[in-house]
Amino acid sequence: MSIVIAGVDGLEHVGTHLRNAASRIGLPHRFLDTRKAYAGPFFTRKIAWHLAGRRPAKLTQFSDHVETTFPGACCLITTGLAPIMGKTLLEARKAGVVTANFLTDDPWNPAHRAPWFLTALPHYDFVFTPRRANMNDLELAGCKKVEYLAFAYGEELHFPSDRPAADCDVFFAGGADADRLPWISTLIRAGINVGLYGGYWNTFEETRRHARGLIPPDQLNRFVSGARVCLCLVRKANRDGHCMRTFELAAMKACMLVERTQEHVDLFGPEAESVTYFESPSELVVKVRWLLANSKERTRLAESVYNRITTGAHTYTDRLNQMLAHLQIPVPLGTHSCSA
Repeated sequence: MSIVIAGVDGLEHVGTHLRNAASRIGLPHRFLDTRKAYAGPFFTRKIAWHLAGRRPAKLTQFSDHVETTFPGACCLITTGLAPIMGKTLLEARKAGVVTANFLTDDPWNPAHRAPWFLTALPHYDFVFTPRRANMNDLELAGCKKVEYLAFAYGEELHFPSDRPAADCDVFFAGGADADRLPWISTLIRAGINVGLYGGYWNTFEETRRHARGLIPPDQLNRFVSGARVCLCLVRKANRDGHCMRTFELAAMKACMLVERTQEHVDLFGPEAESVTYFESPSELVVKVRWLLANSKERTRLAESVYNRITTGAHTYTDRLNQMLAHLQIPVPLGTHSCSA
């Protein structure tokens, strides 16, 4: 018996991390690249996206393809707003295939809300969410079993580099979301050398000269190692208590300046035990300046958070094992994998 994983085929994506984890533990698996559901002629894709509630152009075809993987499979694990229809999930149940979704984004975030996905979501046997803020909403939406499951880091990508790249006082990797701009603008106005890696920072006049483009996922650790301080922000619109960078930066041995949330405090402990927190723009500037002036403290914090996370069962291999335990799927001996 094998498992089927449906997710985006890309080094930095959760689906790929789970595929790597399945290989690592010797779990037979098949991987389905969900990008195939979004293929098709340009105008067909645009019409489906804008007039049909962000519907993938080949949603039906991809769902039908998923059904062909059921023979010999014991479970289907999907990630994010997976392009799989409710009828396919019902067919999985008939075939004895347990279904689970690792809900990497909040489906009620206006930037992601898709009626077709919300219709399918209650048909999963399990929904794993990395945000406590939407657990009640998921239960009210009819999801049968909702479990909290935090993000993690990928052993293949997230580790300290001995070849630092670039050099900046404060490093931030992520897109130029509206709720991130005030934090970044405050640092820039304070005269701090900020390196911004991600999309759209060059579209804003205030951040343009700090925009440094996209980093290949397999080079991220080099840029983290070259920074004095790494900023960790959550997305308010996504109702995040933590984010993927929460674990990734720690595993790359960054000196982390972290937006204070209860989940971050639960994970990292009190102030200055392994990270430094901030709650306001003025506090952010004060904390950055203090860290920049204290290199020994930066080193101590980086070592502390690295040890805390890398010894705390926070890899995607750990997360896959946790999911399989909930799904009551045994892990067999041997190694096998294939892609489709």
